[in-house]
Amino acid sequence: MNSPQDVIIAGCGPTGATLAAELRLHDVRVLVLEKETEPKSFVRIVGLHMRSLELMAMRGLLDRLLPHGRRRPAAGFFAAIPAPVPEGLDSAYAYLLGIPQPVVERLLEEHAIALGAQIRHGRTVTGFEQDDHGVTVELADGERLRSRYLVGCDGGRSTVRKLLGVGFPGEPARTETLMGAMEVGVPQEEIAAKVAGVGQAHQPFWLRPSGEGLYSVVVPAAGVGDRTRPPTLDDFRRRLRAIAGTDFGVHSPRWLSRFGDATRLAERYRVGRVLLAGDAAHIHPPIGGQGLNLGVQDAFNLGWKLAAQIRGWAPDTLLDTYEAERHPVAEDVLDNTRAQMELLSSEPGPRAVRRLLTELMDINQVNRHLIEKITATGVRYDLGAGPDLLGRRLPDLDLKQGRLYDLLRRGRGLLLDRTERLTARRWSDRVDQLSDPTAALDVPCVLLRPDGHVAWIGDDQRDLDDHLHRWFGRPIP
Repeated sequence: MNSPQDVIIAGCGPTGATLAAELRLHDVRVLVLEKETEPKSFVRIVGLHMRSLELMAMRGLLDRLLPHGRRRPAAGFFAAIPAPVPEGLDSAYAYLLGIPQPVVERLLEEHAIALGAQIRHGRTVTGFEQDDHGVTVELADGERLRSRYLVGCDGGRSTVRKLLGVGFPGEPARTETLMGAMEVGVPQEEIAAKVAGVGQAHQPFWLRPSGEGLYSVVVPAAGVGDRTRPPTLDDFRRRLRAIAGTDFGVHSPRWLSRFGDATRLAERYRVGRVLLAGDAAHIHPPIGGQGLNLGVQDAFNLGWKLAAQIRGWAPDTLLDTYEAERHPVAEDVLDNTRAQMELLSSEPGPRAVRRLLTELMDINQVNRHLIEKITATGVRYDLGAGPDLLGRRLPDLDLKQGRLYDLLRRGRGLLLDRTERLTARRWSDRVDQLSDPTAALDVPCVLLRPDGHVAWIGDDQRDLDDHLHRWFGRPIP
């Protein structure tokens, strides 16, 4: 058996790679096992929403991602209902970044490797046993590895989750939809006329310009088929002809994909020394483009807490807050995707609700609420009674020392003090401090966790010390 690791991660998708990098910021020994030997054979465009863009900016990754993506306005995400960008979005990154998924995965993997993570491709986890001191992981070739913790980031069919015996209740897939980006061979006017005539009877169904001469094409599939293989252009042509009477001359696909409407949520995110994150913990239809974002945000929540446990300074209940905070967030995402899928139905009732919601979204507060829900900028963790800002993420403020998020790159806590009289020096190995009376805050002082969420608000040193102890453990002797 090889020398033990601190953490073994099963799966090197966006969630696994992000988690590995977050752990390495705290010098945790990490081994990532990825069963695939090569990148995916098809290129799918995914969308990074505002909160994910903020987190990438926090770790200095956004500038590496931007050249590979295309920005879209932060609007029209909920059930694809056309709506303008709402007023009052409090983010410096108020847009959607459309980017090829293999590019995201490559850049996140390179980031983790640069920080010192070990990543082994073509390695499949087939079993594990845990005890009071760690986890023994068995691979398909019989190799056995030892670690203090195991995290399953191995997708919706997670082997880790199944072996752990964690229930995955929800609804199985009932319908299947094809989605892709491709060029068309007929004028836009002809497309618009045909889609308008067909769309009401067949939802989800659309062909929309997506830039660079491409069209976003969504069309119902004939039924739930073999989702282990990507669809072909001929699959799209057949379904378009069956529904619209024409294939619109589609050609030169940029990417092709298929999805079902299965919706499931793991009953638990942790059993002993084994945890779940990303699609291993939750699956849902991709409507609204929340899946990849939800998993990456799981990793940012879990990384510093698991690192604190391994480094020995975590308060007793810190690791338990991962499930306590992220499970309700996933429940909310599953509910809003269920609602969105209903709004794509061709039945009279859902169509009437869609028309009503379309009217309501003319109200800016309604539009903004739904955008903040989809983009996760509206997430508020339950940290107890206090101002509304408590438990929420803090936007990227412009401070006298530069941008706020630049100060969070090391994955440490941050005390932002407008009073210039508070201190976190007894936690200086885990928490940075900045005194800035000019900071654009409506409160005197905030304590930020490494994931950018506000853990405390106030101006009393003793109260601050209590919360530093709660989130960052015992002070330096």
